[in-house]
Amino acid sequence: MGTQQAGENFLKLIQDNKGIIVRICNSYCAKKNDREDLAQEITIQLWKAGDHYDPNQKFSTWMYRVALNVAISFYRKTKTAISPMPLDEGCHELEDKSEAADETDGNINLLQRFINELGELDRALMILFLEEKTYAEMAEILGISETNVATKISRTKKKIKQKFSELNK
Repeated sequence: MGTQQAGENFLKLIQDNKGIIVRICNSYCAKKNDREDLAQEITIQLWKAGDHYDPNQKFSTWMYRVALNVAISFYRKTKTAISPMPLDEGCHELEDKSEAADETDGNINLLQRFINELGELDRALMILFLEEKTYAEMAEILGISETNVATKISRTKKKIKQKFSELNK
């Protein structure tokens, strides 16, 4: 009974944090079938790695680490072209279809496209940055130093700003 209860608790943790899987799949896969395959692979790997989860640590941090590693491996295997996906979990219709709203939508799509063009580590960093993770959390998830996180984010933000400014010339 204890093992079954532990398994149910672990599945509940995964379910409670499924948004992590959705966002990572949207960032690494263009096609719905690929996103579904990746989500399934992430879930399987989370289950297999469950014995390595330290309950003294934040579950979402551990889950991000596993999910990003699986996504990067999946991406390397498939090299599937990535098209912009919404940054949030769902597609929300904006009632205000004013010019400003259209411009915002366009900028969000461009931002996602620019992020998708980044290398694997920089893309993972930007996903975590947009999730408002702290530098310490990002460093722990990705296995790099906080200083490296800060440097990479700063450089990546400059690259993205430059791409936006090149479009506005």
